[in-house]
Amino acid sequence: MSTKRLGVGVLGAHAWAEKAHLPGYAAYERARLVAICDLIPERAQAMAQRFGIERVYTDPHELLADPEVEMVDICTPTDTHLPLSYAVIEAGKHVLCEKPLAREAKDAFAVARAAQERGVRTKLGFTFRYSPAIRQIQKWIADGTLGQIFHVHGLEQNSQFLDPYFPLRQVPEGADWNRLIPSSIVGYGSHLLDLVRWCVGEYKSVASTMRNFVPERVVRGYGDNLQRIEVEDGAVAIAEFVSGAHGMLQTSYVAVGNYPGVELRVYGSKGAAVARLVTEFGVAETLHFATPDEVEFKPVELPASAYPPGTDLHTPWPELYYRNLVRHFVDEILDDTPAECTFYDGAKSQEAVDAIVQAHLERRWVDLPQENPS
Repeated sequence: MSTKRLGVGVLGAHAWAEKAHLPGYAAYERARLVAICDLIPERAQAMAQRFGIERVYTDPHELLADPEVEMVDICTPTDTHLPLSYAVIEAGKHVLCEKPLAREAKDAFAVARAAQERGVRTKLGFTFRYSPAIRQIQKWIADGTLGQIFHVHGLEQNSQFLDPYFPLRQVPEGADWNRLIPSSIVGYGSHLLDLVRWCVGEYKSVASTMRNFVPERVVRGYGDNLQRIEVEDGAVAIAEFVSGAHGMLQTSYVAVGNYPGVELRVYGSKGAAVARLVTEFGVAETLHFATPDEVEFKPVELPASAYPPGTDLHTPWPELYYRNLVRHFVDEILDDTPAECTFYDGAKSQEAVDAIVQAHLERRWVDLPQENPS
């Protein structure tokens, strides 16, 4: 492991940067927070002061021109992800981008190819890949501990938008509010579909149903009054995988429960495992395991090495998982190790999201492409 520190620039100084991204860099000795950029200078200045960031910009192109910035973290609203990713790639810098990378899979595949051609590293902000419990399940699948995988159940649901007065965010520009607007399957589903694909393999076919449960909401940018909007706040899908496994998937904005509301249940011929990423009573996540001979699920305690230095199960989940994500990406760049959770993975996740939306609209099974799109 080299002693070099990676120069990092962060685009966006909103709440998620403050709760997850910036604490991750500040806690890792191999990362150096060189610059932060936000359209509101006071917000960027506040984050710079709190996290010891060296320089503040209000124009992203000025940050990209900074020679000491080697990797750029895009933590900005959804519709800016794609153009900013292209700008970072053109500048020849490594890039981490929050999800979703694009609103359509074809655009996500295109920017993934652009990064590969430019020779820069990429990573998607799929936070939950960096849960210690999820990573343990993925290892048990990869090393054969669970045997042949039969079933996978994936959930990402909490009651974030159960209260209609909690403002709905980031409605796609130009969307018809009188027709069902995919939302939970995009905002939550992109995470979930990536997790399941990482563990179980490529999707073969999907069928789905989506609906709107809370018909009137406050929408950010449209005042404080309730607005009638057909936003999809719950989706269910069933999936067939290339491996032969079966899957059940659910996303919801209105299912009572705490953040982040992720559950992964995997059942195989030699064992079964359940990871529950739901903050309850000060604990961020739990992991349970069972075998055909001992079918009662028992809690699993992971070693301290499974957690980023200075964290444990009582660390708030955004910081716990993002410290792990940051640590992995910085090490990938500095040590030239194999890439994980790249823009290509983001494109494959969006491809599955698109297929689930299509399956609902057309009321049929939709097959997913089995080749890397050209």
